[in-house]
Amino acid sequence: MDLRGTVVSMKVAGIDCGTNSLRLLVAQAVPRAGGNGLRLRETVRRMEVVRLGAGVDRTGKFNGEALARTLRTVSHYARICEGEGVESIRFAATSATRDAENRQCFIDGVKERLGVCPQVLSGKQEAEMSFAGAVSPLDTQMFRSELLAVDLGGGSTELALGTPGGRLLESFSMNVGCVRMHERHLHADPPTEEEIAAARRDVRLALDEAEKYVDLSRGRSVLGLAGTVTTVTARALGLKSYDPQKIHGTFLTVPRIDEVCNWFIGSNASMRAAEGYLHPGRADVIASGALVWQEIVRRIDLRIKEKGGELGGVFTSEHDILDGLALWAAREPNPPCL
Repeated sequence: MDLRGTVVSMKVAGIDCGTNSLRLLVAQAVPRAGGNGLRLRETVRRMEVVRLGAGVDRTGKFNGEALARTLRTVSHYARICEGEGVESIRFAATSATRDAENRQCFIDGVKERLGVCPQVLSGKQEAEMSFAGAVSPLDTQMFRSELLAVDLGGGSTELALGTPGGRLLESFSMNVGCVRMHERHLHADPPTEEEIAAARRDVRLALDEAEKYVDLSRGRSVLGLAGTVTTVTARALGLKSYDPQKIHGTFLTVPRIDEVCNWFIGSNASMRAAEGYLHPGRADVIASGALVWQEIVRRIDLRIKEKGGELGGVFTSEHDILDGLALWAAREPNPPCL
């Protein structure tokens, strides 16, 4: 996987199939000024909550309904790509597909509908792609220290430490995410103290393992990625409806993140349903996602303070693995389907 090459302008698409959502980005990939890498001019961005990973943590397999939902959306995305004149597509499957024993039926279904081979990314590859996408639109002059990108998904969370210029230094993929923690622990509405404590134990153990591979004290600038983080940010901003332009680039302090996460963890279904910025497909898993995000931010803050520093807060990014996949599609067009 080489994310550093160059290419002439072309229409590309990235498709990210996670545990909870299936997302599409169509963009024109064009050389940056001076020929230093690529940038994306977005034309289409879509997200459907398909919950492909429903039950996978418990059974180790995709269930038929989830698979059918997902493949219907793949067919829809194929029509969009055809209509947009897309020349190269990269389709990545992540945590749920890594865990599912019957992943081949999903892979075959995508090949049949889209004509490209979905690639089941390892946790390390997922972290690399997330970091590449997160830093791709940045003004690197804003960030003089190393960056820590946190991509909080449905089944896994990727921690990626790197330079503002896009060089990945350290990474780790934790098997904790909003869907996985919801299915394991947070069943009551709202969650009980015992359920919350059990989920926190899981996340803290995962962070203990992650710290063997990623030094959380090094990333004095932290980027939070994906749906849980952007939803927390939307509430922090007091938005009535979801607005990616207002959300992207927002800087939230650690106490503010803590406060908003506590609201989600303690809320019930009717309270969440009243929030206009909250996608209905996230309503049942946002409490567990907020808990994971809260634990990660607290741990990073602690490690930086132990080194005599101050985190201050976290930037929210609307750019993530999806942007990394679109850039990959431009630099390395689709491999042949075998």
